[in-house]
Amino acid sequence: MKPRYCAFVFACLAGVISSGSSVLGPIALGQDRPPNIVLLLSDDQAWTDYSFMGHESIQTPNLDELARRSAVFPRGYVPTGLCRPSLMTLLTGHYASTHGVTGNDPSPKYAEPDSELYNQRRAQLIANLDRLGAIPRLLGERGYLSHQSGKLWEGSFQNAGFTHGMTRGFPQRGGRHGDDGLNIGRKGIEPIAEFVDMAVSEQKPFFLWYAPFMPHSPHTPPERILKKYRNDETPISVAKYFAMCEWFDETCGEVMKLIDDKGQRENTMFVYLTDNGWIQDPASSKYAPRSKQTPYEGGVRTPIMYSWPGKIVSGERAELATSLDIVPTMLAAAGAKTPDGLPGLNLLPNLESGDAINRERIFGESFAHDIADIENPEASLLFRWVIEGRWKLLLTYDGETNRYASTHPRTEKGPQLFDLIADPSEQSNLAADNRGVVADLAAKIDAWYPLKTATTVVTVD
Repeated sequence: MKPRYCAFVFACLAGVISSGSSVLGPIALGQDRPPNIVLLLSDDQAWTDYSFMGHESIQTPNLDELARRSAVFPRGYVPTGLCRPSLMTLLTGHYASTHGVTGNDPSPKYAEPDSELYNQRRAQLIANLDRLGAIPRLLGERGYLSHQSGKLWEGSFQNAGFTHGMTRGFPQRGGRHGDDGLNIGRKGIEPIAEFVDMAVSEQKPFFLWYAPFMPHSPHTPPERILKKYRNDETPISVAKYFAMCEWFDETCGEVMKLIDDKGQRENTMFVYLTDNGWIQDPASSKYAPRSKQTPYEGGVRTPIMYSWPGKIVSGERAELATSLDIVPTMLAAAGAKTPDGLPGLNLLPNLESGDAINRERIFGESFAHDIADIENPEASLLFRWVIEGRWKLLLTYDGETNRYASTHPRTEKGPQLFDLIADPSEQSNLAADNRGVVADLAAKIDAWYPLKTATTVVTVD
């Protein structure tokens, strides 16, 4: 066992990985207490699949209510349409190409799963948190208690800096992507209720990471909900997915009611988004092309909501938003240290004033599910993309694909330019007729993320 891997394993087992040094320090007695922060995180849900986003069938009354009291960004995005990189962005505030966790797992092509080499690579990926820090640690420096439930890939909840939580994580047996934490929501929210009781009794501000395995497959909704969506026109796979969206909404309502019942609504900031998109395949339980794992709207677009009564101006916002903004915005609300070099914006001043956000474009990237080279993100790079105004440009690369490539192959390998206002489902590639726009946006992508290796752009004449 190599020393670096060995040290990581023992630290995880002991739950003693350092959370960094305090800068601002905990809240002193007599100071105004900063807000509680509740992150509600959907898992595998399309940006369209809410009542408040206009879906004709799916019922989401609790998130509809949250939307009514929130600043809502219908044009919200995650920079990477896959759960682990997306969640790592929410922990660190960085792009996947920076935080280094570009896929869900090291490629089994280069190391046999559960071999010593494979586990060394798993440990090295998780160790990126020590290099960059994580929001629970930064909030902890301000005296916050924090609770993790649901999805978490980066070791145990202690390793990620949470004071309380459910996930055992690697290197524990079965420790992957949430393990025990995946019971939350599907089997109630009692661990969260116990935590909130404790935090309120101790008069401590708290941070909740509520990332249930919902509406993620397996789609096993209660029959009482499923029967609402069963009909002759709706395939059963679609009806189950619709019901899962409502079940997830129901659990969000339970968390919201818990906060209300404890008298904490006025001093709680809610943040909502999904980790990546999902389009249900009507013929199976799987997802359809151009959704999860892709940079198309079905993979990376999500409504993003911020709510804080008396602080944040509610209403629908027209600007582009990205999950990269969430870490600096939450840290600002808490009065906590914000690390240097975060690419996202602190939106709190704009959310409080209602003023427009001064930003012209957002960027993103897409990598293979399996990480070919954990030292070189570009080995698995498939797309870089930008959205500016109505335009969205995708540039395609020949990074190594993965075990899922045959299921959802890349059918277009040249630049893809879409008018998202006229064509939100991205049916018409306008690149050939707008070469000047392609060249301009491609140059902006290069300025944002200049490639360092020999990864080749796949182009058309």
